[in-house]
Amino acid sequence: MRLFQQPARTQQGSIMAYYKNLSEYVQVLEREGLLFRVKKPINKDTEMHPLVRWQFRGLDEQQRKAFYFEEIYDSKGKKYDIPVLIGGLAASQRIYALGLMCKEGEVEAIWTQALEKPIEPILVKEGPVQEVVYQGEELIRCGGLYKLPIPISTPGFDNAPYLTAGCWITKDPDTGVRNMGVYRGQIKGPLKTGIMWGSLKHTAIHWEKCNERGIPLDAAIVLGGPPCITYAAVQPVPYGVDEVALAGGLARGPLEMVRCKTVDLEVPAHADIVIEGKIPSDYLEPDGPFGEAHGYLDPGDLNGVFEVTCITHKRNPIYVSMISQLTPSESSKIKQSAYETLALNHLIKNVGVAARRVALYEDLLNRQVAVIQIKKEKPDDTWRALEGLLPSRVIHKIIVCVDEDIDPHDAQSLLWAMANRCQPHRDMKIVPNRPLPWNPIRYVADGEHYDVTDSTLLVDATLKAPFPPVALPKRPFMERAREIWDELGLPKLNPRPPWSGYSLGMWPDEAVIQADNAVAGNHSQNAEYSSRKGIKVPKGAKFMDLKKKYLADELAELKKHAGKKDK
Repeated sequence: MRLFQQPARTQQGSIMAYYKNLSEYVQVLEREGLLFRVKKPINKDTEMHPLVRWQFRGLDEQQRKAFYFEEIYDSKGKKYDIPVLIGGLAASQRIYALGLMCKEGEVEAIWTQALEKPIEPILVKEGPVQEVVYQGEELIRCGGLYKLPIPISTPGFDNAPYLTAGCWITKDPDTGVRNMGVYRGQIKGPLKTGIMWGSLKHTAIHWEKCNERGIPLDAAIVLGGPPCITYAAVQPVPYGVDEVALAGGLARGPLEMVRCKTVDLEVPAHADIVIEGKIPSDYLEPDGPFGEAHGYLDPGDLNGVFEVTCITHKRNPIYVSMISQLTPSESSKIKQSAYETLALNHLIKNVGVAARRVALYEDLLNRQVAVIQIKKEKPDDTWRALEGLLPSRVIHKIIVCVDEDIDPHDAQSLLWAMANRCQPHRDMKIVPNRPLPWNPIRYVADGEHYDVTDSTLLVDATLKAPFPPVALPKRPFMERAREIWDELGLPKLNPRPPWSGYSLGMWPDEAVIQADNAVAGNHSQNAEYSSRKGIKVPKGAKFMDLKKKYLADELAELKKHAGKKDK
């Protein structure tokens, strides 16, 4: 079946253009029953994020929705006239796929195409994002950043409201190549934020180059606009790849860009809000504490500051905030599909193994556990795949390889494979002297309580020899039983793998015949087989000795017929 890789079509067959703006996308969310409008007045500092958080801690993923807050105030009673959208980008995989204008099963194909064929943006003279402009005296008069309804993400622990869905645009001062990334930004005043970019972020490279030149770094924060902007901005693509062009690839068409008013940058013309400014390259200060994706508070770290020079927005903008912190979250879901696609493409193209799928575990684990589903073509393929993910920018703590019949996203199936297809003393390997991953150990690694370097566990949970079949009824019988289940009006099923039996190679023809006899009502014919295998027991025989010899003989016979599989 051909995967959807082009813009969707209407029922009449005409091509649908990708969402022009966020408002258009919000209408689609509502039409699909995936938007909850909150008309009750909500305190952005104490109530907003906790309310949305409950769906990540109390609902199954398919029940999650986007929240659209209409009446907003803060802890001092100030009211805001800009609505807030949370969960609209990736509260669930269904919402994420809707943001890409595709089906859930087509997300990987859309990402693969965008990575292979990014589409360069086009420059236009003007755009809706600059319908309202605040700069100079007017910027101070309007309140600057205090005009925006920026929520507190972890009330009771965070030290300020933070930008969590801002797409920061900067340029390499040497090459002019653009970078766009999502970084948190602590609100430190009406015209000042922090920027937490980390040691591996490309904006930090731009900042270092500006520091060498003794100049500030121009920056612009993009909020809202077509969902593809944020989808592209959060991905760890190689340095020099323009995430705006990547967003064009996701939209299957070029994004329109306009020049900023006060800095030498271009921003999406259909964004909702843009904050322009400069990042001094001769000054750093701490930001935080802030709840992080590893599920613990980040006590704070030394980071850059951003000085606002201009704010522009549409006439009726929407402020976008993302739920982050403990996973699963909107922040983790928005990264998961593309991270998995990047890892899969790397294993196939750069490592040269027949990887089928890659699962990066989101719930509570924040991608620290990676599972590779592989078709082994050579004996060393498994270890090449496992070691192939070690250089990833996402530092995995555990990497496991499984066979094609194991669903890499199902944790119970993973443990089933590890328990039954793996011997720890020969199929596990600890790789020492690894970088500390993004988890709380990095705060306390002092060489005494925790080492200053970490390690990664590699696990080969694939079959090394043929196995007997999976002990469930074969697929045709389970499918027929499913039809009867539905006819009887029994509770709706949510099948978990494996839900039918299949051969894993150790299954002789005679066993197939006996099973066919049984379901045909001719099981009495199989008694002859048992009689043929019977033995005379001498006096003084030991029961367990007889069983061991019989089992050894049977296994030797089974191995002669090994290799036949069915699914």
